[in-house]
Amino acid sequence: MEFKDYYATLGVAKAASEKEIKQAFRKLARKFHPDVNPGDKAKETKFKELNEAYEVLGDPAKRKKYDELGANWRMYEQAGAGGGSGSPFGGGQWNPNTGGAPGGFRTMTQEEMDGMFGDTVPFSDFFTTFFGGGFDTGGGGARSGRTRQRAGRDVEHELELTLEDAYHGTTRRLALKHDGQARTVDVRIPAGVSDGSRVRVAGEGEHGVGGAAAGDLYLRVRLAPHSVFERKGRDLYVKVPLPVTTAALGGEAEVRTLAGKPARLRIPPLTQNGQVFRLKAFGMPAVGKPDEKGDLYARVDVQLPTQLSDEERAHWEALAKLTGGAANTNTAA
Repeated sequence: MEFKDYYATLGVAKAASEKEIKQAFRKLARKFHPDVNPGDKAKETKFKELNEAYEVLGDPAKRKKYDELGANWRMYEQAGAGGGSGSPFGGGQWNPNTGGAPGGFRTMTQEEMDGMFGDTVPFSDFFTTFFGGGFDTGGGGARSGRTRQRAGRDVEHELELTLEDAYHGTTRRLALKHDGQARTVDVRIPAGVSDGSRVRVAGEGEHGVGGAAAGDLYLRVRLAPHSVFERKGRDLYVKVPLPVTTAALGGEAEVRTLAGKPARLRIPPLTQNGQVFRLKAFGMPAVGKPDEKGDLYARVDVQLPTQLSDEERAHWEALAKLTGGAANTNTAA
């Protein structure tokens, strides 16, 4: 039987802290999770190895016993090779509850494994040999089986939203498949979420073992690019096309908003191309505080005519003569 280096599996040092081990597991589990890699058997196998490694290193008691086993692994190999009751381990399995001392060992029954992991055991022979659970009452008498509880693991998925969805909030019906079971769940996305936000759905992660609570589902929001608006924090930016006559003489312009109804913007005379106006409280709402909104910044985009009628050309020519005459007069002065 091959020794399993769980530290190498998670890519951490033997002196790693509990926090470092948890962070390493979460990062790798997210990468190799079967829901993210459907049909990829190699990644599914890797995910099981990660799960097994964290099952041991994430539990302080199991980690201590694992470290003790590592120091005595050669002794165990020799004992197993020799077999029989004359070996230091008596040819049986090492019982992690004795702290690695010879003499505390036995073979687990299938019933015990089923009670702990269900019908299938997603762990290696190494794990089931040394960390399989189930204990004798001693003296060859009756066994007291104990089903170990384990909370279900959290699951994370990406959810793409439009900027309108993020502004108003929305409800999405998701088809989930965990532990071989498919189900649908309606998830309410609050107004104001931003790119990268995580929405927690309690109890919709993987099922727990032995009656323990299920994990949670986390939806990581990804906002699709918008053709009109640009978002920066809670503020929005938009271009406002403006006829050159309105820019020169002043007037009003309509500004598109995510609220659905356009806002009216007063344009002062001689407004320059690229000038920015702030429309207060027309931006994105704060999560959980829909009345608190950012601002909308409207950037003027002066539109020159693409064609002129004869009358319009005459007026432009007259304007050119007027401004040219004024310039000549100033030069002559």
